[in-house]
Amino acid sequence: MGNPAHLERLVTGIWQRCGEARLTGVHLHNTRGQGLANALRAIELGITTLDSSLGGLGGCPFAPGASGNIVTEDLVFMLESMGHETGIDLEALLAVRHQVATLLPEEEWFGFTASAGLPEHFGKTALAEAP
Repeated sequence: MGNPAHLERLVTGIWQRCGEARLTGVHLHNTRGQGLANALRAIELGITTLDSSLGGLGGCPFAPGASGNIVTEDLVFMLESMGHETGIDLEALLAVRHQVATLLPEEEWFGFTASAGLPEHFGKTALAEAP
């Protein structure tokens, strides 16, 4: 439920007390729209594993106001467009999202990448380098 500064204090505090090898991944929710910002800060700190879910499905009964998990499609788009290799085929992931959404029409789906689509040159050059 925190912001990137909270995440950094929590992660570095755990590392100081337990060692960096004891914390290599995080599970974040998109409460108040902080999910991707927190994920990016985690990566900048050296976290190598991030939990996310297709369409942001899920939630947490223990986190009041949690609006679901980080949307995998948006996370992958952000990372890939910044030049990070995720090993995930985003076009295939978006196709799976469409298939699953058809099977689960009552679910509330989150995310922006599925709605906006991929930029024309996505995957050919890093967006950070594109004109």
